Amino acid sequence: MTITLDHIVPVPIKEKVLARPSDVWNQMLVLQAGEWVKVKAPSGTGKTTLVHIIWQLRKDYEGRVKYNNELADRLQPEPMAQFRQTKLSVVFQDLRLFGQLTARENIELKRLMNEKADYPSSAIDDMAAQLGVTHVLNQRASTCSYGEQQRLAIIRALMQPFEWLIMDEPFSHLDKVNTAKAAHLIADECKKRGAGFLLTDLDEDNHFSYTRHLNL
Repeated sequence: MTITLDHIVPVPIKEKVLARPSDVWNQMLVLQAGEWVKVKAPSGTGKTTLVHIIWQLRKDYEGRVKYNNELADRLQPEPMAQFRQTKLSVVFQDLRLFGQLTARENIELKRLMNEKADYPSSAIDDMAAQLGVTHVLNQRASTCSYGEQQRLAIIRALMQPFEWLIMDEPFSHLDKVNTAKAAHLIADECKKRGAGFLLTDLDEDNHFSYTRHLNL
């Protein structure tokens, strides 16, 4: 799947983003299938806005977003839902877990809602063991630490089919050991699927073998 950002400019911060050079804003940017892209984005440059625009949570932008050759903002609800269930998976900066549900229920909810989910429930336990969160699977998500919640959100994103995995500062509350474990799992899952991978963060990192580095 190809994602095209055709001269995207977020309207609320238009003056701010146009006042500085960017590899993303107001550029013709084509993210090819299978690319691994790092977007280095200092605070205030709109990295969360970028993720929301790609996911089509926000429509307050100039320019065009395309999934393959389809204009994203022209998709009807059902085709958009299909893209989100089978083509795009995301970890938002604010994670969006349901606090009243257990960690396992948060992960299972998304998996069970997706009729094309290709991993069995047992994969949750396998991934949780790899990321060291087995002990919180039956706790309400609201009682988990933020670092535990980040790892749960990563597992949830990996439990669905995807051609692009998009992550917004996914390791901000993880130490080096847990970051390395999460990065290893993410890389393995993306390689299995031949998926594209886009990560936004404040700094440089060496967690992945990126094919492209962009400055927001």
